[in-house]
Amino acid sequence: MRRISILGATGSIGQSTIDLIARRPDAFAVEALTGGHNIAQLARDAIALNARMAVTAHEDRLSDLREALSGSGIEVAAGTQAIHDAGARPADLVMSAIVGAAGLAPGLAALKNGGTLALANKESLVCAGPLVMAEAARHDATLLPVDSEHSAVFQALQGDSIDSVERVILTASGGAFRDWPIEKLAQATPEQAATHPNWDMGQRITIDSASMFNKALEVIEAKEFFGLRPDQIEVLIHPESLVHALVGHVDGGILAHLGAPDMRHAIGYALNWPERVTLPVERLDLARVASLTFRAPEPGRYPALAIAQRVMQRGGMSGAAMNAAKEVALDAFIDRRIGFMDMATLVSRVLDRLDGDATLIDASFTLDNVMAVDHMARIYAAEGLSNTANAGMN
Repeated sequence: MRRISILGATGSIGQSTIDLIARRPDAFAVEALTGGHNIAQLARDAIALNARMAVTAHEDRLSDLREALSGSGIEVAAGTQAIHDAGARPADLVMSAIVGAAGLAPGLAALKNGGTLALANKESLVCAGPLVMAEAARHDATLLPVDSEHSAVFQALQGDSIDSVERVILTASGGAFRDWPIEKLAQATPEQAATHPNWDMGQRITIDSASMFNKALEVIEAKEFFGLRPDQIEVLIHPESLVHALVGHVDGGILAHLGAPDMRHAIGYALNWPERVTLPVERLDLARVASLTFRAPEPGRYPALAIAQRVMQRGGMSGAAMNAAKEVALDAFIDRRIGFMDMATLVSRVLDRLDGDATLIDASFTLDNVMAVDHMARIYAAEGLSNTANAGMN
């Protein structure tokens, strides 16, 4: 029986993970679950899975969680340090599914135990790829990708050396606005952006899919995880979302990974690696699918992809700056303080301000330095919002 902790248990990835491990109660024992404001869900899952510990990120909700778990014998804690401590608890496998830069520190803490970190928190590699990879190597820990695209690449590479790879193609649905006239995008609302044509995801990830910031982060993640050059990574719009990634080799052959748009496949692969087990996901009927379509992404529709290329070329901790600015921009869009296309403009302007500051961007990769860049980028993004209040971003 493998002991597992789930960081970000109440989010979409966390809930899919719980769905899978609940189907195999003899295979997994739950060490810790962490969540945010959804105390009721966190408590229900902790009781159902007989978790040893339940943690909310919000200290003001500790009493609510304690009350919900009263009499259960489950250890309760709250706050940022408690989330970190949950990640540090000994476990065979830790699912890192906290959204945003907040997932970096507890993921690093988990690596120090030398177990397996299933990484659904793409921001960890975007912000601190060299640090994460070095920590995994230092502690002889295993790092497994959980994003569907990176899991697909990982699976397609089984038995092949990364040295034989010529290119990696990440597919993208194109999000809610893939067929909108570009001139209409400036008027898009948060509600419209949060409606995904294929995947069932949370609000923030779905909006990031519409802007392609999610894919921009995944491009950087692929570079860091697989050790690729920026020019080896391509993105294609694939409306059906059935081909998750393709790996092209130096002999001209391309291996594709296909599957239904269900995150339980990538999650289940990580949970059970190096074995495969039966998963409750749809089996593709290719005769019914009949055809698969692909097209190149339009630069004017998806400026986030150009930002990713800029970040990879610049190097250093510019990924941490990009991610922090993106998180601020996303909050501002959700709150209707800026428009949909203004998000990329704000991120670009933050990168402009930080680009020449070598003392920050080119500092050594430590957690403190990464968080310093994150902090400064958020300050610059907030200042950018303040300077453009009620005036638009152009």
